[in-house]
Amino acid sequence: MNQTNRINWRSLFSVSSIVYSVLGVLSAMIALEGFMLPNHFLDGGVTGISILAEEVLQIPFTFLLVAFNIPFLILGYKKIGKTFALRALISILILTVLMHFIDLPAVTNDKLLIAFFGGFFIGLGIGLVIKGGGVLDGLEIIAFYTNRNTGFTTGEIILAFNALIFLGAAFVFSVETAMYSFLVYFTAAKTSDYVVDGFEEFTALTIISKECDEVKSLIVNDFGKAITVYKGKRGYLPNSFEISHDCDIVMTIVTRLEIHRIKEATLKIDPAAFFFVQRIKEVRGGIGKQTAKDPFNDNVRKDIPAGNIKAGE
Repeated sequence: MNQTNRINWRSLFSVSSIVYSVLGVLSAMIALEGFMLPNHFLDGGVTGISILAEEVLQIPFTFLLVAFNIPFLILGYKKIGKTFALRALISILILTVLMHFIDLPAVTNDKLLIAFFGGFFIGLGIGLVIKGGGVLDGLEIIAFYTNRNTGFTTGEIILAFNALIFLGAAFVFSVETAMYSFLVYFTAAKTSDYVVDGFEEFTALTIISKECDEVKSLIVNDFGKAITVYKGKRGYLPNSFEISHDCDIVMTIVTRLEIHRIKEATLKIDPAAFFFVQRIKEVRGGIGKQTAKDPFNDNVRKDIPAGNIKAGE
């Protein structure tokens, strides 16, 4: 991610950024005041640390949320960009101000409902704010920065931090509360992933067929998908290892809703076609996903036809 030297005021106050951030803040406030705080349920990250510290230090949650996020925002300011850091600060301040002056009643006392809906609303809020270009939890920043400087993935870093938080919850509150808090975290993580990445899970579908030209035409012309073609060999079977044939290996990026349709259509052309499917963590460019905007970066990368990708890149 490129560091931004100047604040992009147009991006900061764009309609989409404001709408996402406001909706995200409102959703997070409902989760915290309506479900989590009255019952001492935690989410992960800075939010969880703030809830624990409120119980131990008897300092209002809103003050702690701002104080604990400041070091992470400074890191984001230096390492990610000024626009991102300012947007994140504004979102956090709006959340704390609204929570300080608006009291929402507890929605339910059912622990399972609290864990599920508390996690859903906090995850929805975090995801919407990220789509708006900011964060509500500074742990996302430290995880990103540490990921760039260590061999650990972002998920592993966040999980390690949150494991310590839930362990603290078990000591400060109870083991049961810590267990329910893990359900909050799990629900929040899944919800925020869906909000940020979308409900369409992109996968790489690879096809090896003796009728490769017809398969390529089917995918491109009938389904409107871009393809990447690798040169390979097919054959090398256990009882006929010495026999092999040149072939084209066709790869395309599809959603899980398209996989079955393409496989059925391909099998009509070649019933012996070979498939394998791989989950894709991120798609940038191409017509598989028209554009990809990094939530921590204001730059949008333009389309790159998937057929231009070379093997090994």
